[in-house]
Amino acid sequence: MNILLFSLPRRSPSAGDIRRIFDAAERHGFTCAVNEEFAAEAAALAGRTIPPERIYGAEACVHGTEALMVSYGGDGTLLEGAHRLHGAPVPIVGINSGHLGFLTTVPTAGIGQLFDDIAAGRIRTEARTQIEVGGDFDRTPDSPLALNEFTIQRHGAGMISVETYVDGQMVATYHGDGVLVCTPTGSTAYSLSAGGPVVAPQCNCLVISPLAPHNLTMRPVVVPDTAEISLHVHSRQADGFVTLDNRLYPVRDGASFTVRRSDRRIYLAVPHNISFYDTLRNKMMWGIDIRS
Repeated sequence: MNILLFSLPRRSPSAGDIRRIFDAAERHGFTCAVNEEFAAEAAALAGRTIPPERIYGAEACVHGTEALMVSYGGDGTLLEGAHRLHGAPVPIVGINSGHLGFLTTVPTAGIGQLFDDIAAGRIRTEARTQIEVGGDFDRTPDSPLALNEFTIQRHGAGMISVETYVDGQMVATYHGDGVLVCTPTGSTAYSLSAGGPVVAPQCNCLVISPLAPHNLTMRPVVVPDTAEISLHVHSRQADGFVTLDNRLYPVRDGASFTVRRSDRRIYLAVPHNISFYDTLRNKMMWGIDIRS
């Protein structure tokens, strides 16, 4: 099997973790390709020199039919790794060296076990919905896809307004910091902080969540993922920007965008003994009795 190792130097990675990752991959005879940022960190921190032919840049080169990406970092690192696959149907598994980590389900203590599970075929794959966004970007995005969410947000002190339609029917004009549209996967990301619901990944829906609305009656709305969502920006007294996951683009007054479910999916590889509900309980401490 071909393993695409991916990491970003957003935090100082552990030299011990880097050695464990490479040692585990070599123990099972996996062929590894490494992104250029991680290759530099591996050389500097762990003395691992990666041959140039096994280093990739902005696009992960997938050779052969059996491949798996192993991301080391937080959820943002996994999102960037997925972006570099450019739609290739390669499963991704995340080792969590960050904080909460809803997508990166493997703890650093489980690095060795993860590669044992990969070698033994004990990894299951979950297809996750992506959204595709078109519209008046100030510069063309390198990809119109997002796994978590698309947002329209103010930049600065002024409030912005976003007219929002679902299949041509007006939902509301959101006055405030902006609005986001998320997938079920993204429901535990920014949308959760904005008061949106937790949605199981298998649900066929999208969530529209207002961001700090200047109206107490505004609430998130769940719509079918077959719907087309249209958003029109009014920001005459404030600058604004839009995001596709962790990629940011400026936006001007009067811009319009369309959000729909993409035909291309992301495939998350998950160890066989970890479920979405296990992750919720462990990450959000559901059911913890603080009285004792």
